[in-house]
Amino acid sequence: MRVAIVSSYALSAFGGVQEQALAMSRELSRRGHDVLIVAPDRHDNAVYDTPALVARFGTVLKIPANGSRAPLTLSPRASRHAARTVNHFRPDIVHFHEPFAPLVGWGTLRAHVAPAVATFHRSGGGPALSLTKPLLRRLARDLDVSAAVSESAASTIKDACGIDATVLFNGFEMERFVATDRERGDEIVLVVLGRHEERKGIAHAINAVRAHNAKDEDTWRLVVLGDGPQRRILETLAAGDSSIEFVGAPSDVEKRQWLRKANVLIAPSVGGESFGMILLEGMASETSVVASDIEGYREAAAGFATLFTPGDDVSLESAIERAVRDETPQSIARAKAHASEWSMSKLMDRYEELYARAREGFSTTK
Repeated sequence: MRVAIVSSYALSAFGGVQEQALAMSRELSRRGHDVLIVAPDRHDNAVYDTPALVARFGTVLKIPANGSRAPLTLSPRASRHAARTVNHFRPDIVHFHEPFAPLVGWGTLRAHVAPAVATFHRSGGGPALSLTKPLLRRLARDLDVSAAVSESAASTIKDACGIDATVLFNGFEMERFVATDRERGDEIVLVVLGRHEERKGIAHAINAVRAHNAKDEDTWRLVVLGDGPQRRILETLAAGDSSIEFVGAPSDVEKRQWLRKANVLIAPSVGGESFGMILLEGMASETSVVASDIEGYREAAAGFATLFTPGDDVSLESAIERAVRDETPQSIARAKAHASEWSMSKLMDRYEELYARAREGFSTTK
């Protein structure tokens, strides 16, 4: 089978949607399928860890969306070139990630030359959805089958344009997260990962660590992974504290290495998360997880992470203390087994069923 994967977000910018597209391409390739990935950013010359062909189009703009900044292209020319590339690939399936996010995939979607499967990731409404309902309903007519990564994401797209999406999940490759050796020393290492923006809650991790270290001889080291518009604000908040290290945006390999070094992964987002994939990645890495008690994280946590009140520095500090104190080999093993329920292999089994449905539906309408 030939599968074209269209990511509305540039691979050159770190993000969950882009990670899903790349991970799916690897799993599909392992299953013997030919894969093409289409994404924005014609200036991106990076080589990605996938056997898939990668084609990139248009100039990327960072557009405010859902409390973040989405790396999109608004170029109609890029959309046309992407559609021609997909058509030349002659796919059996076109799999769109966030198909309604402008603009790289719109030409391919409107052409509808092959069965179209959509995955919706976004959780929560906003002007981008509420003000464009007629357009979204028009684009929705060219989708054969739709899926969502969570109940929240399914509800969001249902409210926006009436799509009834099959609720699946984000998947990940378990084996990649234990591919590097476990590196733990005497110090307690905490890792927080995410774009440096307010909704990610990184400031609360900094505050909690500084509060703990000011009163306890057993100090914590906080490693901050990522980058973004709040970088300088967060560095100012850290006030040159030697126990807080800003590493910058990691590669996928570097992220997995840090997760294997950490005693605790902190996920302090205050909202806007459709699903807590990062929690599962921490569990798969055999690392304890502390997460804010928000809708997007509860399903992933499922009792295997230590939760705290979102935006509450004291609650976060207490949660970290409990996670460090209560970790056992048994608790780590149970969390890892829980994470395996979201393996990419299981997810692609489900998507191959949706691909078959899409092909059947497409053949009856064309």
